[in-house]
Amino acid sequence: MTAITEGLFALQDEGYRAFHARLIPDIPYERIIGVRTPDLRRYAKKVAKLPGAKAFLQELPHTYYEENNLHGALLNLLYPDDIDAFLAELERFLPYVDNWATCDMLSPKIFRRHLPLVYDRVKRWLQSDRPFTVRFALVTLLGFYLDDAFDPEMLQLAAAVQSDEFYVKMAVAWYFSTALAKQYTAALPYIENRVLPRWTHNKTIQKAVESYRITPEQKAYLRTLKMR
Repeated sequence: MTAITEGLFALQDEGYRAFHARLIPDIPYERIIGVRTPDLRRYAKKVAKLPGAKAFLQELPHTYYEENNLHGALLNLLYPDDIDAFLAELERFLPYVDNWATCDMLSPKIFRRHLPLVYDRVKRWLQSDRPFTVRFALVTLLGFYLDDAFDPEMLQLAAAVQSDEFYVKMAVAWYFSTALAKQYTAALPYIENRVLPRWTHNKTIQKAVESYRITPEQKAYLRTLKMR
């Protein structure tokens, strides 16, 4: 065990470990250390200053769930300005992302300064046979491309995702429910015309009507569009 991993164990909270393990049931319990996210983020800032930080990124695959979360945090800290180096390291890491929490924690701030370049990668990631690479692409579309960078084509790309993987279907529903909140006019025809599979369609409506960003009138109409 490296000194960096030992540092994670020094932050272990057994109660949190038991709680969080229930949220990521696909990860074996013995691979979960039990480190709270704020503690891990603070620890990442310390690790980023160590000479061995970049060496840690080469140690794939990692053993522990928190090592993967630390890896993602370090990518953001060690490559804050070099998009080419960041993407190269991200591409090395994505095949080892094996759960929704590690996937969704990535959210690289550097993407916002390179949206056209990243969009090309997103289209490639959507074609991956790895479910969490596809989910990462969808979460990236959701997080960075539903405001000024929005293009209606993106809705088509998300709707075209075909997967039986629960966390991919959830990401599609999350994306479309957020699109309804931010780009209602463009997203609504996908619901009216029942473009999405039944489960994803209904989950999209469920999540949309839970959103405070959608008006009561819109919510009432969306409820009428549920598939029975």
